[in-house]
Amino acid sequence: MTEFDEDVVIVGSGFGGSVAALRLREKGYRVRVYEAGRRFADEDFARTSWNVRRYLWAPALGCFGVQRIHRLPHVMILAGAGVGGGSLNYANTLYQPGPAFFEDPQWHGIAEWEDELAPHYATAKRMLGVVEHYPHTGPVERIMAGAASDLGVGDTFRHAPVGVWFGRPGERVADPFFGGEGPERTGCTLCGNCMVGCRVGAKNTLMKNYLALAERRGAVIEALRTVTEVRELVGGGFAITTRRSGAWFRHGRRTVTAREVVLAAGTWGTQQLLHRMKHEGLLPRVSETLGRLTRTNSEALDGAVATTVPDSLELARGVAITTSFHVDERTHVENVRYGPGSNLMGALATVMVPGDRGLGRRLGSVIAQTLRAPIRQLRLGSLRRWSERGIIALVMQTADNSLTLSLRRRFGRLTLTSAQGHGEPNPSHLPQAHRAAAAIAARMQADGGVPAAARGSWPEVFGIPLTAHFLGGAVISSSARSGVIDRYHRVWGHPGLHVVDGAAVPANPGVNPSLTITALAERALSYWPHAGAEDQRPEQQSL
Repeated sequence: MTEFDEDVVIVGSGFGGSVAALRLREKGYRVRVYEAGRRFADEDFARTSWNVRRYLWAPALGCFGVQRIHRLPHVMILAGAGVGGGSLNYANTLYQPGPAFFEDPQWHGIAEWEDELAPHYATAKRMLGVVEHYPHTGPVERIMAGAASDLGVGDTFRHAPVGVWFGRPGERVADPFFGGEGPERTGCTLCGNCMVGCRVGAKNTLMKNYLALAERRGAVIEALRTVTEVRELVGGGFAITTRRSGAWFRHGRRTVTAREVVLAAGTWGTQQLLHRMKHEGLLPRVSETLGRLTRTNSEALDGAVATTVPDSLELARGVAITTSFHVDERTHVENVRYGPGSNLMGALATVMVPGDRGLGRRLGSVIAQTLRAPIRQLRLGSLRRWSERGIIALVMQTADNSLTLSLRRRFGRLTLTSAQGHGEPNPSHLPQAHRAAAAIAARMQADGGVPAAARGSWPEVFGIPLTAHFLGGAVISSSARSGVIDRYHRVWGHPGLHVVDGAAVPANPGVNPSLTITALAERALSYWPHAGAEDQRPEQQSL
């Protein structure tokens, strides 16, 4: 076959897919992007997280929101949905990882990663409108600085780099980033609801930069289309089949052909698709290492909550993440907030239990703490004004731990499952997170004058950590024996297929990974030739 419907089909519109859409259009390719989620205008986002149909993603139940939740035996995953992917509900936090990430043995020596990625990080920061230091200091920022000092690590405290247009609060202006070529923007009002969806228009989502510019240049984005099949064609190219997201009947299946395919459906979506296509023989040469080195950023979500609303502290005022510090050389702690009224995620919180005990003893600890002070625990556990009473502690590590994902049949369907993988066991709890949460609670009580306590999560009680940064499983490698893609992000054995999202990330960055995914995508797409030009990338060696 020599004629294709498209030059490139991109599966997913998050940080990797959006970069691919823009850069490939700039190089003259015909580009079509499929996104399982819906398209949002600013006013379409939920007002609070209680607007479940606009907040949660459960399309079979009629919920077409921005917040995906996935469950594996060893981790619960928070991810994004919609045109713009994770940028719609992430905390607009754009850190660059330290040297340990670039020196991880999985990819060390394949390239001089830190040096080679430096210009692409710079491009990513410019495109995403990074403000290097959150420009406001309020009670939460002072509490975090105090907690860091109390832990003896005050010198590591800093204000976070964030992708937000601050401008004048609530003032609408012409595009301030791309010479007027991008959409109009509105100055941040510090409403705190970044992770529910920015109704103000201040958050630098991908619809405000990469995707807006890609569409202006002719990229076609189809929302609410779930890719169900990517099949290699005899003679080259691929057939890509989609259906309407969430449809019970009249699935509206369609198939198009493309010379090349970019998988950027997020780690869960990309892995699931690759596993199924390999299992069904449609992509038969995908490496046997698929699913290995799946990372959770060695993450925990704990926090601190007061029994009453400390109005003077204004805990819900600001952008989602504003500061961070390091408990030790490999453990990074950030404060996280939701805005007033967005209390749904508080249902995951509970008393903090020692993580080094069996399930029975952990449950016993929950019961014992509740019975000892039932009124206090009732107040702490109440969802009423939860976002205004607490500070979430997002804790990440550069530790070398991983999971291995594979397929299993459950209730007649093939789905992903997990097992402990290479390196240290993926942790079910982090002692450093418990220490940080206790220090934050102590500072809340001292500064706010109200009783406060450290809090854990129900998944953690059951030995299942939470992560908002699910990575890896189709990682960069020197050969098909050690990973799924080469240094140019081409799938070993299927060089017309590319993985350009979090699934490619080979190690725990220990910081929010969005900037790194964007920089890796910029680098990968920089090697593509212009449409019709000779490809200078070396051919893959035979498997």
